[in-house]
Amino acid sequence: MKISRGLRNNNPLNIRRNGTKWKGLSEIQTDNEFFSFINASWGYRAAFITLMNYSRRHRLKTLRQWISRWAPPIENDTEAYIRFVSQKSGIPPEKVLSISDEVEMQAIVSAMSHMENGVPAIMTDVEKGWELAIS
Repeated sequence: MKISRGLRNNNPLNIRRNGTKWKGLSEIQTDNEFFSFINASWGYRAAFITLMNYSRRHRLKTLRQWISRWAPPIENDTEAYIRFVSQKSGIPPEKVLSISDEVEMQAIVSAMSHMENGVPAIMTDVEKGWELAIS
């Protein structure tokens, strides 16, 4: 079975390369488009922090708003992404989210990882990513 790009890069949510100097980046970035992390937990940390910033900086408060920014319609089937994450996480698209709710945040990020990679997330990596994000 072929391993997805996100899993190969230890970047399960496929965060695109930009000027951000994330903690846990691989010393050598082999992918020209997406970050590579030293392990998946650091990739999940970056995803959690990105979603927290959606709430804090951009005032995006619902799953629909987060995913519409994360996976815009210009390059994704955003509605299908929202439906998938909502179904897998059990969180309605219009629910106002709490970035401090560990269970909710982990459910969302693990569902997004599943959408991005086609396989369920390894929850120990998601949990470690959460711990790294809030410490």
